[in-house]
Amino acid sequence: MSSLFEILADDIRAEQPVVLAEIVEGPAESLGAKLLVRPGPPQEVHGSLGDPDLDRVVTHDAQSELAAGLTGTRHYGRHGEARERDVSVFIESFAVPARMIIFGAVDFTSALAKVAKILGYRVTVCDARSVFATRARFPMADEVVVAWPDAHLAQVGPDLGRRDAICVLTHDPKFDVPAIVSALATGVGYIGAMGSRRTTDKRAARLREAGIGETELARVMAPIGLDIGARTPEETAVAICAEIIALRTGRTAPSLRDHPGPIHRDHGPGDKGAAP
Repeated sequence: MSSLFEILADDIRAEQPVVLAEIVEGPAESLGAKLLVRPGPPQEVHGSLGDPDLDRVVTHDAQSELAAGLTGTRHYGRHGEARERDVSVFIESFAVPARMIIFGAVDFTSALAKVAKILGYRVTVCDARSVFATRARFPMADEVVVAWPDAHLAQVGPDLGRRDAICVLTHDPKFDVPAIVSALATGVGYIGAMGSRRTTDKRAARLREAGIGETELARVMAPIGLDIGARTPEETAVAICAEIIALRTGRTAPSLRDHPGPIHRDHGPGDKGAAP
């Protein structure tokens, strides 16, 4: 039988999600006890923290931490009771890289793929037009897929979670409407769509015609990105990734979606970054 650490090492090498819990404070006889959880399905639990009730509670919490890609220390009673501090358990998540799917092989896609890779995303570029969706144009992406957005999401959508992101950079209703409708059917944590405010309004009307309700529509960050005055593809990529981070961490940030007015503003006379 494989040891707990052999199982952990095998999962890490195979990029399979796994989480390790260890008692770091508590009764002397429990210190160093370990529990390893593989989320499955089917779920597998290896090892023990010394108490079946504590094992059950920590297994549940470990899966929640893994789903969020978090690592940290939690405190319990000896039998897993909440709001007690008899036992401190360090929960270490070994999550697979978060995914970013970019629909649209356009000029902004290269910049967004580069920034997303720096942040640790596994990046997919998807476009139905084979002449544009090529490895030569997007060498920084982990994969380049030639497919319609809804067809691609029919395959990978069930595996997307709250750490993942979908960015729709097309400006063509026949691409972006199916992409957003399909994205809304997944559990992905971020959905953003590029376009002017006029394009965004027209797209929203088409989405309503496609049966999308206001609650679902509110999940779509459009126009995409934070309102930081981005103009170049690289600046826009930073604005998009910053919005993803802010949404994931629950921070209040000036999203373009929530701030009226033009997306691009002229620099004021006192702005040192203004063009001469």
